[in-house]
Parts: sequence; C-alpha cells; structure tokens
Amino acid sequence: MTDTVAAHKRYLFRTAAFMGGYVAINLAAIFDAFDDAAGWGAYALGLAVAAPVAGQIWATLMLMRESDEFVRGLTAKRFIISAGLAMALFTGWGFMETYGGAPHAPGWMIYPLFWGLYGLVTPFVRDSH
Repeated sequence: MTDTVAAHKRYLFRTAAFMGGYVAINLAAIFDAFDDAAGWGAYALGLAVAAPVAGQIWATLMLMRESDEFVRGLTAKRFIISAGLAMALFTGWGFMETYGGAPHAPGWMIYPLFWGLYGLVTPFVRDSH
C-alpha cells in the first residue's frame, strides 16, 4: 500500500470520527438534550459543536502533510479555492442582508458551504499548478 493510499485511509477514519461527533452533538441538540443549556452552558455547547469542525480541518491538513507532493498540491489548491469562494459568497450574502433585507443566514452555514464548494470545484481542479 502506498503512502498516499494509507494517508487517504487515515483521512477517511479521522473524517468519520470527527463528523460522527459533529452529528451526535447536533442530533442531541435537535432532540432537546441540551434544552436546559443557558448562559455559559449554551456557549460551551456552541464550542463543543465547533470542536469537530476544527478536527476536520486538522484531518485535511494531515492528509496534505502525509500525501505525496502532487496530492498535497492538488488538495491545497482545492481547499484554497473553496475557502475563497465560501468567504466571498458568505460576505456577499451578509451585505445583501444588511443592504437589501435578504433573509438571515446563520454563521455556521459557511462550513457546509465550504465543503459543498470543495465538492463542486474538485472535478475542475485537476492539476497542482
């Protein structure tokens, strides 16, 4: 097994672990497990949900670190393009909220927007230059 294949397997495991935690915390919140959370408890819940997001970003950075030069460059290019597009779109939406009365989009939506854009740009970014 090549190092890149092994790196992808570790990435998939890490992704499953972090996203499992992310889904579990959100499902618990949806089904009112934290209904009594208020004040600092509510802030802690918000940070607890953010922790797997940080873990997923770490997992992606580890994939880049552990892969060969081509995969590292390709993943970095896709990551940067997706992050830039997500920030531009979310900023644009924020200004449409402020100036045009567009419906509010919660800040956490930038995370699924980023990964959705990552999925969309991936087939088009095929070289690392």
